[in-house]
Amino acid sequence: MADSDSATTFVFYRYKPSMVAAVIFIILFAISTLVHIVMLIRKRTWYFIPFVIGCLFETVGYIGRALSSPEYPNFTTKPYIIQSVLLLLGPTLYAASIYMILGRLVVHLDADSYSLIKPKWLTKFFVLGDLISFFAQGGGGGILTQAKSLDDVRRGENIIVGGLAIQILFFGFFMIVTLVFHRRISGRPTRTALTLNTPWRKLIIVLYVSSSLIMVRSIYRVAEYVMGSAGELQAKEVYLYVLDALPMFVVALSYNVFHPSRVVGRESKDQVMSVTSLEVLGETR
Repeated sequence: MADSDSATTFVFYRYKPSMVAAVIFIILFAISTLVHIVMLIRKRTWYFIPFVIGCLFETVGYIGRALSSPEYPNFTTKPYIIQSVLLLLGPTLYAASIYMILGRLVVHLDADSYSLIKPKWLTKFFVLGDLISFFAQGGGGGILTQAKSLDDVRRGENIIVGGLAIQILFFGFFMIVTLVFHRRISGRPTRTALTLNTPWRKLIIVLYVSSSLIMVRSIYRVAEYVMGSAGELQAKEVYLYVLDALPMFVVALSYNVFHPSRVVGRESKDQVMSVTSLEVLGETR
């Protein structure tokens, strides 16, 4: 599969994967993942499990690239499949938890009427789109890694592009929903928002930053697969690290620095002076 002279053979890499770059990001993602696991257990923020799995995907994905490096030019299938599929799907798992953060924040601020989508449907709606995107990208990635002809390659790339397009559409709408909610809650804060002692405004900023970075990465991936395996973006490794690895690490790091449990974790309920009836029931048990 490293034979680039064959017109019907899919080339795994058109360069020698950098061992140094792969190891750097293995270490970075591994440290971030470990911190997230500790916080997940300590704060019991189970809605953040998909995000943590996404971090694991990123870590193992770069391990796959590291394993491919010494194989140049005769690459084997397994390391390539590991890096290709896991790095493709990791950000989709990030997105699932990010959607859930917004839904919980809306409820936490008692601001249901400020959301374009009712909170009970908000998370379901976006996670459904995320699942569709996840399975489309996974299916396309599976076809691509088992490609026996150029037709198989094109089919896999087209399915991946479709999955990424779905992700971009849903994520773009999510960013609009977040922006509208932010404008409304800032213009007319609810009673709960005014009395809440947690830094919920900073959490919204983190949502903006992480959403923007995932959007940039998704657009890059669409362009990469539209251009095809012989295109500029797949011909040079630097694009992967600048437009995928680095942005996704910054997303992981941003939630290390500002973990959502500071606002929408279990402990945050005690910091609300005006609580919902469900919280009152929970505190009186």
